[in-house]
Order: sequence, then C-alpha cells, then structure tokens
Amino acid sequence: MDFNTFSSRLIKWYASAKRDLPWREVPTPYKVWLSEVILQQTRVVQGLPYYLRFIEQFPTVTDLAAASEEQVLKLWQGLGYYSRAKNLHHTAKVIASEYGGVFPLTYKELIKLKGIGDYTASAIASICYEEPCAVVDGNVYRVLSRVFGIETPINSSEGVAQFKALATELLPSENIGTYNQAIMEFGAIQCTPQSPDCKSCIFKDHCAAYHSGKVAELPVKLKKLKIKNRYFNYLVWVDTSGKTLLQRRVSKDIWQGLYEFPLIETSHLAAEKELLQLLKESNIPFEGLILYNETPVIHKLTHQHIHTQFWIVRPLKPIDNAILISELHTYPVSALTANFIKKFWEL
Repeated sequence: MDFNTFSSRLIKWYASAKRDLPWREVPTPYKVWLSEVILQQTRVVQGLPYYLRFIEQFPTVTDLAAASEEQVLKLWQGLGYYSRAKNLHHTAKVIASEYGGVFPLTYKELIKLKGIGDYTASAIASICYEEPCAVVDGNVYRVLSRVFGIETPINSSEGVAQFKALATELLPSENIGTYNQAIMEFGAIQCTPQSPDCKSCIFKDHCAAYHSGKVAELPVKLKKLKIKNRYFNYLVWVDTSGKTLLQRRVSKDIWQGLYEFPLIETSHLAAEKELLQLLKESNIPFEGLILYNETPVIHKLTHQHIHTQFWIVRPLKPIDNAILISELHTYPVSALTANFIKKFWEL
C-alpha cells in the first residue's frame, strides 16, 4: 500500500466516523492545547468534563493566566499527573505576558514553551496552522506498528526515531491537520489496544499484524520500571469545634502544591504503637489513635504504589491554625484524599 492510499483512506474514514468533540468545532490553538494536555494519560470520556469546566471558567488563555495556581489545581483535581496542570498554568502566563495572549505560529516556537513537547507542538501547528508536522502519540504508535508490522519497541530511542520518521513520510501534501486527527482518532476508536475490530478495518487487506496474527503483540513496549512501594499514614485531626488540619505539599514529589492531612511516611505498614511513639513529638495533646481503614488503600501511580492508612486523632483542646471541615472542599487535594473526605464526612 502506497502512502497516499494510507492517508486518503484515513481522511475518508474520519469524515464519517469521527466523534463530535468540542475542541474540533473551531480548532483554536488554546482549545487544541488545552484538550491535548488534559487528554495526556487520560481517556476522552474522563477528560471531557474537565475540558468543559476549564473552558467555562477560563474561556481564553489570558483568563487561565490570571488564575491562581490553587484555582487551577482545584479544577484539575482528580485527573492526576499534576505537573501537567502546573505547566499548563505556567505556559498560559508566558503566552499572556510575553506573546500578548497569542500562541506562537510555528512548531519551532511552540516547542520552546514549558509542558509542550514534540507531540503537542505538532498537534497545534498542524491542526491550527497546517504546518507539516507529524503527530505521534500512543494511538499513532499502535496504528503504524500494526499496519506496517514494526516490532521496534515504541519506548526505545530507536523506536521513537523510526516511528517519527515513518509518520512524517506518511503526511499528505494537504489536509495535514485533518489527517493527523484522523490517525489519532483511528487508533482511539478502531485500532484499539484490546480487541480491535479488525474485520471491519479499512486496512484489513494490508495490515501486517492482522495477516501475521500479531495484532495482540503490537506495538512492542519495553518492560516498565520497577514499582516503588510507599507507606503513608495520614493523621486526620478532628476537634470539637468542627475543625481539622491540612498542610500543603511543597517538596518536589508527587502532588506538589496540593493539600493533605499531616503525614507520617514510614518504610513499611505502620502499627498504632509505632505511630504513637512518633506522635510524642507533637505539641498537641490528644486522646489516642483510631485506624479508619483496617485494609490499607493502595493508590497506584505510574511508578509507585501508595499504601495508605488514615488515622483519626481527637485533640484534647482546639487546634491552632485549623480549618473548618465544611471548607475542605475548597482546597485542591489528591484523588486519594478527596475520596477519604467524601466517605468520612460525606462532603
């Protein structure tokens, strides 16, 4: 199959099969950028409500730039990978202050912005400006590896270069933005990771993986890094005046900038006796500890699993610098903490 046939088939398929998504109606750089950042590591069904809330609250990049980091993180809450939200906010401020609220017009300038890598810069430049830039995301890797029978690992330096080169060769001479959206959409809804609908596929007659029986094996990916296990013990202080304690994570670690209950991290699953010993250093007199969840909550992140226990602590006097429990919902927190708050206080 020649490259022109490949691109023309995809564009024709896209015209009738594409999903009706809001950033496609009038694809401005701000809308494309926002959608791509939100959809990194996130499925459309999960990311769409976030996109709509961001657009409603921050209709322009200048509006986003004027927001506080806490506002952005609170709106982002539950999506995970919070560095994306911080980079989004940082770049919005740069575009507003240094570019007069207008996105750069070329891939070369776009990729200089924080949080905008090759894929996002290519998407904006091609979809909004028709610049001949090939997009290569997880969907594109899957389509190309299967149709052309490429077994080079997609997360190796050799694979990244090989797939980018092929994707660039496949670009049509016109309708580049439409083509890029078409190949991403094809991977998302037709050439899916599990159980793709090969029998109705537009490339069934030419797909190397289909004819060699390797659909389930492609694309090839090198094994992930070893998972690190961490053990979090959250101290949920609850005083008689309806107040509790929150602290902001400031170190360069997961959830930086988000709020959480006072934390004691241990090297293993801690017992009550051990935590009581550690809590002797606290200046707040308290009655004792009550373990809320007998079975630890295991919160799984990309390269680490957080084994979490929530301990309820009743102070003997009102807490200094405490916040009202009724105001907890206004603070940006991790999904792990948000789930606990919802269950424990039904907020």
